[in-house]
Amino acid sequence: MSNPSTTAPPAAGSADFTHRQILAVLGGLMMGMFLAALDQTIMATATRTIADDLRGFDLQAWATTAFLITSTISTPLYGKLSDIYGRRPFFLFAIGIFVVGSMLCGLSQNMYELAAFRAIQGIGAGGLMSMALAIIGDIVPPRERARYQGFFLAVFGTASVIGPLLGGFFAGQDSILGITGWRWIFYLNVPVGIAAMAVVARVLHLPHHRTDHRIDWPGAVALIVGLVPLLTVAEQGRDWGWDSPRAFACYIIGALGIAAFLWAERAYGDEALLPLRLFRNRTVAVGSISSTIIGMAMFGGLLTVPLYLQIVKGSTATEAGLQMIPFVIGIMAGSIAAGQLIARTGRYRIFPIIGSTLMVAALALFAMIGADTPLWKTMLIMVLMGLGLGGNMQPMITAVQNAVNPREIGVATSSVTFFRSMGGTLGTAVFLSVLFNVVGDKIASAYRAAQGTAAFQQSVAADPSQLRTLQQAQGGNALNDTSFLEKLSSVVSHPFKVGFSDGIQVVFILAAAVMVIGLIVVFFLPEVPLSKRSAQQQRADDILAAENSNGVPGEVGAGPLRDQADPVPAGKDGSTH
Repeated sequence: MSNPSTTAPPAAGSADFTHRQILAVLGGLMMGMFLAALDQTIMATATRTIADDLRGFDLQAWATTAFLITSTISTPLYGKLSDIYGRRPFFLFAIGIFVVGSMLCGLSQNMYELAAFRAIQGIGAGGLMSMALAIIGDIVPPRERARYQGFFLAVFGTASVIGPLLGGFFAGQDSILGITGWRWIFYLNVPVGIAAMAVVARVLHLPHHRTDHRIDWPGAVALIVGLVPLLTVAEQGRDWGWDSPRAFACYIIGALGIAAFLWAERAYGDEALLPLRLFRNRTVAVGSISSTIIGMAMFGGLLTVPLYLQIVKGSTATEAGLQMIPFVIGIMAGSIAAGQLIARTGRYRIFPIIGSTLMVAALALFAMIGADTPLWKTMLIMVLMGLGLGGNMQPMITAVQNAVNPREIGVATSSVTFFRSMGGTLGTAVFLSVLFNVVGDKIASAYRAAQGTAAFQQSVAADPSQLRTLQQAQGGNALNDTSFLEKLSSVVSHPFKVGFSDGIQVVFILAAAVMVIGLIVVFFLPEVPLSKRSAQQQRADDILAAENSNGVPGEVGAGPLRDQADPVPAGKDGSTH
């Protein structure tokens, strides 16, 4: 493998990585990404147990909000700084800070401490995904990249299956080795993280030629001021009220912060945290908009599937996680198939189009499922949705990485990840609000229709206490605790499930409409020929060309853009390779 170099430019040949070396690096990257992926899924089944133990049930959402805010904000920072100083130290830092945050979370004594320590975790998590994708972009040519990036989706698929199982297991144990069971959810990250750091430190040696830049600290501060209140209100607005004074304060502060951020980015030009120039590149612009919409449709739409499985089908959280396996299989199959075909044909544009079409179809079919729909039909729709996501997400990242200057792969990759995360946050806030607003009326309507049936009347007459149980459920509040359904007969609980299914259908119709816009957007994605050389190879050739031309080593990296002494042909959208 290439020897690390931070002082002298590497020879062109040192930027070449064999398949075996790529797999070794990939192993370290996947271990790091596994930390972030597992943490999200394992917490889903354990949050309520943790909140009860720490006597902070009404504060449990802040543990999620704190993690979301710091992971989202730190993503573009990792991308920009790693473009300047190199990937390896920042990826190691991301793993390290995530491990430290995990250890502190396990020591939490109240929900306020847990939220603060989850914020530390989020700082690390923000770099794990974006840095891994950027590193693959460095060492693998775009034409071969999708083939390797499919492994990353396999990581998320695996985590989505075993996460709920581990979360349910640890949360269900009073203590393990004298330590409260749920604390092992965080302690589990420590040995995995240390192993990941060891592997990455040993195998990840990327040639890097440092260039001096101003760091866009004003933009970073403005981004924090803009996003913190907006992400906070997105997570808390349903409880606060979207028109409450606190919500309006967040809107105003967030808008001022975003305005200041745009001003800072314009002032810093090419040295900005997210250079506005990048978004004049049609591939980057389409990729960012598409990622936002996919994030909304994926996180917002699919968030309701586990609710459907648990409330309507009566599955436990762990069982619901296992029942989502078809979705994972679809993602892996779609990603692997797209990666192989891109490597063979060199064409990528068709895959986001097909993927978006499949997602529209899947969301439309989800909008047709009801309380009595067989589970196997729902699982088939999950496969279709997974195929759409697998054919969409990774090819889009490959397209964006291929369209930008090799020196800006980090910031371009992080921008796609950043916008996808923002879309997911927005989708979750919007779709959950829609669900909570409509589900009460839908359930009431279903019960009005059922009360006239003989079966319902007989069941209630046999046990009148069921009506009191229903009155205590109070419509939408049932989403927080549906255990009351176990006290009802199947006849009396069925209208509740029908009404809840009808409410979910509204969410999926809205998600499908959003995804139609996403499908229209991807039609504007240009087909730029995929380079057969990795970003490391291109950078090394640029440096070598500059040395031969100028006779002064290292001058090629003096500016933020590719050295002007080594021009490259432009693609259809003005991108370079």
